[in-house]
Amino acid sequence: MAEKKTKLKTSKTAAKRFNVTAGGKIRRGCTGLNHLMRRKSPSRQRRLLSGDELDHGDRARIRRMLGNGH
Repeated sequence: MAEKKTKLKTSKTAAKRFNVTAGGKIRRGCTGLNHLMRRKSPSRQRRLLSGDELDHGDRARIRRMLGNGH
């Protein structure tokens, strides 16, 4: 009888920090939005709010952390 594959559990900390786009890319939030906002220009704040794509070297590790449902 064939053995069942074990399920990959989602790392909840990773699920809160990363989003997978419809195209399969992984998005992350930018740092620098928690304090010292007065010295940052409004355009810089908007740019930081939009997030960024995850670096290529981290994709496989984060995808394993997100499990099968993402």
